Amino acid sequence: AGLSKEIDGIFIALPNLPNDFSFSVVKRFIAANYKGCFTDALKRTTAMEMMFGLYDPLKQVKSTYITGCGATPGLLTAAAVIAAQSFVEVESVNIWWGVGIANWEEYKATIREDIAHLPGYTVDTALSMSDEEVEEFLDKTNGILELHEMEHADDMLLERVGVVDSRDKVLVGGIMDTRNAKKPVSTTMTLTGITFDGKRSSHRFILGDETNMAANVIGPALGYLKRALWLNQHEIYGIYGSTEFMPCVVS
Repeated sequence: AGLSKEIDGIFIALPNLPNDFSFSVVKRFIAANYKGCFTDALKRTTAMEMMFGLYDPLKQVKSTYITGCGATPGLLTAAAVIAAQSFVEVESVNIWWGVGIANWEEYKATIREDIAHLPGYTVDTALSMSDEEVEEFLDKTNGILELHEMEHADDMLLERVGVVDSRDKVLVGGIMDTRNAKKPVSTTMTLTGITFDGKRSSHRFILGDETNMAANVIGPALGYLKRALWLNQHEIYGIYGSTEFMPCVVS
């Protein structure tokens, strides 16, 4: 009860290696009978599936949790839900991101998470790499990481709300430059579908190149935290995805 009085909401911004890390953190808050709100910036589908298993325990302690509230999933996934309104059938959602990092040491955990998505690597191998091994790896690629068909929870979140009827219709990939702050490519979400009158078309949502990863992750996460507070005040408890509610604006 003391914790609930002191803290209204929590944004779990911790890197999620291994998959059950954020899950175990939230379980500790539930065990402490914390009544409040949470958001996270989880990326991997496996990790998020674990989180949804906490629906009943969160509801019992009267906490409200919105998961997948970063840039992708989060900002771009919410944009896909809005884009889907123009179509009676969605054929594909393609998220292609660009990230520029001037100093890899500030984003070590993020880079390790992305290395885990590369062919031949797993969460465990990425986690076990020393800083020196990561630097050697980046030297071989000239600091560039290019990722395709990532295990990203955008697919699960869009399936949950009926935007797609199959997770394989959602593709997530991108390019990270770990040596330059400038994005190597613009970040886009392209949704292709069929309209009620049989026309095939695409909506595209593009993030401004000048907006960095922090702005596009922390901004939505705080907006969704404000929404979680609103839901909690209206006695809606449990865990939900970022595709199920619009974020509020934080001023």
